[in-house]
Amino acid sequence: MEFRPVAYDHPDAVKLNADVQLEYAERYGEGDLTPLDPAMFTPPRGLYLIAYDDEGFPVATGGWRAQRAGEENYADGDAELKRMYVVPAARGKALARRMLALLETDALAAGRTRMVLETGTEQPEAVALYLSSGYTAVPLPDRFGLYRRTDESRCFTKPLV
Repeated sequence: MEFRPVAYDHPDAVKLNADVQLEYAERYGEGDLTPLDPAMFTPPRGLYLIAYDDEGFPVATGGWRAQRAGEENYADGDAELKRMYVVPAARGKALARRMLALLETDALAAGRTRMVLETGTEQPEAVALYLSSGYTAVPLPDRFGLYRRTDESRCFTKPLV
């Protein structure tokens, strides 16, 4: 398995992002409407990774983007995790856990102090991954992001050290 930094608008990233949007639509009735721009994932303000299998096929994605204090409850120094996804055929191989560790390491090296993320109630495998990786659930009034006020939203944080 090879993890490569790519642009968020790289053709493989676009394809996997379309796949994850379909999965969101199946689970929630619509895709994620959070506005994302490729520039958000350009180092040192972010990073987007794709995992390629031994045959060169893209099988997992994940990225982080810098956030700062503002109206969506982020804090200065936050790195927001986005688009964590593993294709169904590659699940169960700890790819998401490896991706998460790489993104945390990169965000810390870029000077970020906390990783934050939002997922949902219909993604229990994601919730389990984050809790088992040292993330803490954020209570409703302190949630962040576009979906911070929705019942299906779950937000998590982890200090980067």
